[in-house]
Amino acid sequence: MISAIGARYAKALLDIVMARGSGVDPHKVLEELRSIGDMIDTSAALKSALLSPAVSPGRKRAVIERLIEPLAVAKPVRNFLFVIIDHRRITQLDSIVDAYDELLDQRLGFIQAEVTSASLLDERQRASLEAELSRLANRKAKAAYAIDPSLIGGVVARVGSIVYDGSVRGQLERLRVKLLSEN
Repeated sequence: MISAIGARYAKALLDIVMARGSGVDPHKVLEELRSIGDMIDTSAALKSALLSPAVSPGRKRAVIERLIEPLAVAKPVRNFLFVIIDHRRITQLDSIVDAYDELLDQRLGFIQAEVTSASLLDERQRASLEAELSRLANRKAKAAYAIDPSLIGGVVARVGSIVYDGSVRGQLERLRVKLLSEN
């Protein structure tokens, strides 16, 4: 879930990365942030040290510097990590990464869609569905997929606040409501 703080920090980072002449690929920044977040999440000792108020910000920056050195991360990412360490916002890193991803898509003209299907969709079905969602939204749709067998068949797509329910479960529910209203 994206917090207000995460969104604010993500916007600041994206503004820096997307600034004219920055020379940094915003998609690469996203990959770097995700890999650093995964590194922190998978190491209990690292997470504990970064979250501990007993460890000075300078020591935390030194630890991060050593960890990201072999990754050759972009300088804005390195500096950004130092800022969130100094402001004790490292706990918000996952939220910042999610917000950065959403904001990047928005700036590039994409709209995010959540698609839930009763079974796994093949590439042709996904491409067709994304094309239709793009047409409906008047923007290029970027879909995240999930499976929910309780849908029985079909798909449910959420684009922003709009839900397109083409599932068998949804059709049965609409039929039930219609039959009940006729009595």
